[in-house]
Amino acid sequence: MADIISGKTIRDQILEELRPEVERLTNAGTQPCLAVILVGSDPASQVYVGSKRRTSEQLGMRSLSHDLPATTTQEELEALIRQLNDDPTVHGILCQLPLPDELNEVRVIQTLSPDKDVDGLHPINAGLIAMGTPKFISCTPYGVLQLLKRSGVQTSGSHAVVLGRSNLFGRPMATLLSSKGWDATVTTCHSRTRDLPSVTSQADILIAAIGRPEFVTAEMVKPGAVVIDVGINRIEDASAPKGSRLVGDVAYGPVSEIASAITPVPGGVGPMTIAMLMVNTVNSARWQQGLPSLEL
Repeated sequence: MADIISGKTIRDQILEELRPEVERLTNAGTQPCLAVILVGSDPASQVYVGSKRRTSEQLGMRSLSHDLPATTTQEELEALIRQLNDDPTVHGILCQLPLPDELNEVRVIQTLSPDKDVDGLHPINAGLIAMGTPKFISCTPYGVLQLLKRSGVQTSGSHAVVLGRSNLFGRPMATLLSSKGWDATVTTCHSRTRDLPSVTSQADILIAAIGRPEFVTAEMVKPGAVVIDVGINRIEDASAPKGSRLVGDVAYGPVSEIASAITPVPGGVGPMTIAMLMVNTVNSARWQQGLPSLEL
């Protein structure tokens, strides 16, 4: 059976490392501050936002909440973001996605100051990642890197296959893994990849982020591979207390019998995303003091 890579355990390690730095910055007059904007009342988004706010407060950071109605206009949302951009006491701004259909996400992301874009989505930050000189690293790919590093997974010289090519995860993940210091040879797969199982089964490290429940089966995985499951999907299950349960993009049971290590869903990649959001916000506060990024 595969070793379980616990995102909860590694998240807790990182948060404990951050706590004294938050205290030091606060005592020096720069309390790290994260502003979170939620537009509308999507239940999943409310859960995510609540967790981000609680974590920042538990670390001793300042948390600003901006809960806006679904009727908020593009102009109103962008005006709020510009106001937060100009506030020197705010170090990170996160606008929870997805937004209501009437709002333009691209315009919203481009309105964020690149210096406060702690989600790492602004084109400037995406470009810096592509150049190998990242400032803010997208939180979920950043979390996966920490899972690999802190679990002792060798990336240098390994063949990593990233299943998914989204701007939110797949593209930055592939770029980061191939960059200096991580040094993996990376293949990116997607819906048009021919003979997908033959490609994924060559991976030393297989990272699944395709958004299809239990899509990756044991036949698609090389024995001894490390499998990172980024997906989170709710499926019907009459035997579950609520009639449904959460699963990843990987068929966990069969794959865990042949992989060397695997992340569970839930409890794997998810907790890491919030931890790295906190890291990015603390780093932003450090930069304001003329300090370099934390070494993790």
